[in-house]
Amino acid sequence: MSMTAQTVWDNCLLFIQDNITPQAYKTWFEPIKAVKLTDNALSIQVPSKFFYEWLEEHYVKLLKVSLTKELGESAKLVYVIRMENTYGNRQPFTEKIPSTNRPSTMKSQEVDAPFKNKNPELKNPFIIPGIRNLQIESQLNPNYNFDNFLEGDSNRLARSAGMAVANKPGGTSFNPLLIFGGVGLGKTHLAHAIGVQIKDRYPEKTVLYISAEKFTQQYIESVKKNNRNDFIHFYQVIDVLIVDDIQLLSGKAGTQDVFFHIFNHLHQNGKQVVLTSDKAPVDMQDIEQRLLSRFKWGLSAELQQPGFETRVSIIKNKLYQDGVEMPEDIVEFLANNIKTNIRELEGAIISLIAHSSFNRKEINLELAKRIVDNYVKHTKREVSIEYIQKVVSDYFQMDVDTLQSKTRKRHIVQARQLAMFFAKKLTKASLASIGSQIGKRDHATVLHACKTVDNLSATDKQFRKYVEDLNKKLTM
Repeated sequence: MSMTAQTVWDNCLLFIQDNITPQAYKTWFEPIKAVKLTDNALSIQVPSKFFYEWLEEHYVKLLKVSLTKELGESAKLVYVIRMENTYGNRQPFTEKIPSTNRPSTMKSQEVDAPFKNKNPELKNPFIIPGIRNLQIESQLNPNYNFDNFLEGDSNRLARSAGMAVANKPGGTSFNPLLIFGGVGLGKTHLAHAIGVQIKDRYPEKTVLYISAEKFTQQYIESVKKNNRNDFIHFYQVIDVLIVDDIQLLSGKAGTQDVFFHIFNHLHQNGKQVVLTSDKAPVDMQDIEQRLLSRFKWGLSAELQQPGFETRVSIIKNKLYQDGVEMPEDIVEFLANNIKTNIRELEGAIISLIAHSSFNRKEINLELAKRIVDNYVKHTKREVSIEYIQKVVSDYFQMDVDTLQSKTRKRHIVQARQLAMFFAKKLTKASLASIGSQIGKRDHATVLHACKTVDNLSATDKQFRKYVEDLNKKLTM
């Protein structure tokens, strides 16, 4: 190993250490080894494929800044992936990762990682209106595909409908296709998989994946810059529009109006619309009826919690992808103990592999129990506004109707304010949506409630106890 490579990496680490938490540094940077420095390209060795993906997902900007400081703007980073089998005493092995960034003669374990964000910001798309063949970045993640979206009873309808749409976009009765279900059940994965397959089968089609939050930000920006019509025109030239978390349009009248016009144009012209939501159309609050009726035109397919067999398959598939073996009893333990959320399940697997790899310990049941207890306990779950109202009402021994009523009795008003406070804290709903669901109040009332709770928590000991008790009940 060249001393130059080590010196460059050591200097990078000094910079990185100053910009992240000690735990993150210890977990993700201490295990890395500098390998060589060739033509301004620093090669570093990482212990596994998931490790490389995590760095690219979370720390690519930090790595870019630190390496550019050392080697200048032409700096490059190459990952050498040296995987270790964490079960038994077998020799380390390397994972072959295909790369489009290097010639086919590259060594299989090296991954050239040019500094670019995996999910680049969607550039302002409407500066050149009227140009149909504008090159539009799809924003799709190719790692989310049908091959690794495992079928089970919980997702069969949604997956089958997604496949039908991907094979014939705009040509099925599933338009729009609305995929809904709880947090971490694979809505985003399936939405990307549909887009990825369409791009593979129909390269000429313009496909765009965008979150409802990003769509809203772009719309607000277009209004500020007085180019709302250009914004609408851009979205009308899309062949397949995939909008994630459509429920986040709740309470945003302007954004809903512009989406309504875009949706109508696409649908009338045989273009495909795919939407995801954490709730069914009938349960969406503060979405205009004319928009909800259009959501119901096609198919609403629910993703439910996966059954035991599906969870086992998901675990085994994840382990296979990461090149790791795990005893059957530990696979079954994980499948039995993490039941409600696929994202949680995969996160626990990553944590388990990471602990085993970093500490050079075999994966055993004791380690699995520790990881699962720790991971599941500290994984933040988003709760619904409906659930928050029920918990607050039960705590103050009243029913939800009383909580939502117009009465100005002090204890009821305080309970209502606490419900609004926790809805803002624990959900992604807008202030308008929170107010509408908690007694049909406006956003100003919600804002006032949150300020009141903050003030009373700081000055009233009994009220502070209410906040602490409810926080435990809602986040445990």
